[in-house]
Amino acid sequence: MTTTVTAAAVSKNFGAYQDAAVRDPVITKNGRPRTVLLAYEDFVRLSKRDRRVDLTAELASDEIAAVEASEMEPDLDHLNDELSGSKPSGRNPSGQKA
Repeated sequence: MTTTVTAAAVSKNFGAYQDAAVRDPVITKNGRPRTVLLAYEDFVRLSKRDRRVDLTAELASDEIAAVEASEMEPDLDHLNDELSGSKPSGRNPSGQKA
């Protein structure tokens, strides 16, 4: 469970919250999540994860079959319109015909 603290509390006790960030990284402002104070090790791990690239040529045949058989939820058809060169689906974001 994540514990949240106020920005004022962090300002007054920054050193203690640096240590606490290893366990509970969220800082709030005016009662809403505002900032994440993240342990360096977590930052490095997440940064490496963002740069990972998987080649489609390395997918197994069952993974390719699963992708080919998949279908998008009808209420997400409007996302296709955001692709360049895509024809409008004729549906609005609520999934109903325009």
